[in-house]
Amino acid sequence: MPANSHPCQGPLRRREFLRLGTLALGGLGLSDLLAARSIAGKADPGTSVILFWMWGGPSQYETWDPKPDAPDTIRGPFKPIHTAVPGMKICEVFPLQAQVADKFSLVRSLHHQMSAHNDGSIELLTGKTPARPDPTSTALSDHPDFGMIASHVRGKQPNGMPTYIGIPRQPFMTRPNYLGVSHSAFATGDPSVANFRPGGLILDAGLNSSRLDDRRGLRSQFDSLRRGHELSTKPETNDSFEESAFAMLTSPKVASAFDISREDPRLRDRYGRHLWGQATLLARRLAEAGSAVITIDALAPTLSDRYFSWDDHINPQTRWDMADAMRYRAPFMDQAISALIDDVYNRGLDQKILIVAAGEFGRTPRLVQSSGLIGRDHWPDAMSALISGGGLKMGQVVGSTDRQGAYPADRPLTPKDLLATIYRHLGIDYRAEYRDKTGRPLPILAEGDPIRELI
Repeated sequence: MPANSHPCQGPLRRREFLRLGTLALGGLGLSDLLAARSIAGKADPGTSVILFWMWGGPSQYETWDPKPDAPDTIRGPFKPIHTAVPGMKICEVFPLQAQVADKFSLVRSLHHQMSAHNDGSIELLTGKTPARPDPTSTALSDHPDFGMIASHVRGKQPNGMPTYIGIPRQPFMTRPNYLGVSHSAFATGDPSVANFRPGGLILDAGLNSSRLDDRRGLRSQFDSLRRGHELSTKPETNDSFEESAFAMLTSPKVASAFDISREDPRLRDRYGRHLWGQATLLARRLAEAGSAVITIDALAPTLSDRYFSWDDHINPQTRWDMADAMRYRAPFMDQAISALIDDVYNRGLDQKILIVAAGEFGRTPRLVQSSGLIGRDHWPDAMSALISGGGLKMGQVVGSTDRQGAYPADRPLTPKDLLATIYRHLGIDYRAEYRDKTGRPLPILAEGDPIRELI
C-alpha cells in the first residue's frame, strides 16, 4: 500500500450512492457575507460549465494516460489507440472519444495528497484541502463547491432557471455552509426514465393546484435541507424561496429546457438512452438555457448497476474486477461524452460551454491481482482530466507522468489550477474574498492559476 494512502474496504455500498440529492432554490440577502465588490458584475452570464463527475477515482491508465511500455504489472489489460490528434493516444475502450480528440485537451499531470474519496472530492470541487483528512470517506466540506460559488455570484435568474443543477443529484460531500442552502444544486433525478419530471415536479407556464402543491413540496424540501445542514447563518426566508420556486414552476423557458422529449429522437439515440447519455443531453439544454454549472453524478450508467462507481479495487465477494468494470462502463461514457462534445461544437456553443470530465484521484501504478481478478487502489499523486470547449485551446496534451504513470514528470498541476481555469471561464474572480460565519475572510482560491496552455 502506498505511503500516502489510507485503508479502503473497496467500493462502498450501493445505498451510499443512492441517497437523493439536495434541492434548494432562491437567493439570500448575503451581501454582508460576501465581499461582492470584487466579483460583482464580472461573472459572465453567458458561460456554463458541465462537469462529468466520475466519483470513485478513474484509473489514468485505463482512460487517458495509457502506459504501453511499462512492465505488465503496471500497464494493465488494455492497449492504447491513436486519436484524431497526431501523437495523442488514449485507452482503446474510448474509440468514439478518439475520433473527436481535436475538440478536447487532456491534462495528465494533476496531483494532490488526499487519498480518501470524500477528501479528494472536496479538494477537486472546492479548491480547499480538508484540514482533517477522513480515511472513512464520510467527510463533508467546510466550504462551498464551485457551483455554489457560481450560484451566489450570479444570483437568481429572472426566468426561473436554477443557476446550479445536479443530474441526478449534486455531489454529496459538498455543502454551501456560510453561503446558505439556497445555493445548493437543484437535483433533477434520472432524466432517462419514462415521463421524466425534474426533481419530481411539474413544470409548465400554467398555474393550477398541482403547481401550488409542487411549490409547497419545494418549500418542505428546503426546510428539511436547512435543518439537515444545521447552519448558523443569516436566516433564509421562505418568502424568498417561494418566490424563486414559483418562478421556476411557472416559467415556459424552464419547462422547455428540462423537456428533453423536444430533442430529435435520433440525437437522443446518439447520446444513448441511459442515465449518462440523457444526463449529458439534458446538461447541454440547461447550459443553453442559462444555468451556470451542471454537474453530472456519473457513478454508473444506471442507478442499480453492479459496477456502481469508478472505485476499482478487487472485491472477491462481489467479483469486482477492474477490467470487466471498464469493458462494461466505458462504452456508455464514450458514447455520452463524444456525443456531448460533437453536439456542443456543431451548435457553435464551444465558446459558451466548458466540459470537464474527471474524478477525485487516479489509481495505483501497480496492479493488484487476486482470485483471478485485477484492480488498482487509490492514488492521488497522478490523475488525468478531459477538457473540452470553453473557448480554450483544444487538441493537445498538457503535462505528463513518468514512465510508470505514478507522478507528474512535466508541468505538475493541482486541482486548484483546474478550478482557476473553470472560474476564469465563468468570469468569476477566483482571488476574491468572502467571509465565513465567524467573519474570517477567505479567498475563493488561495492558490492556483488558470492552465496557461489552454488559454
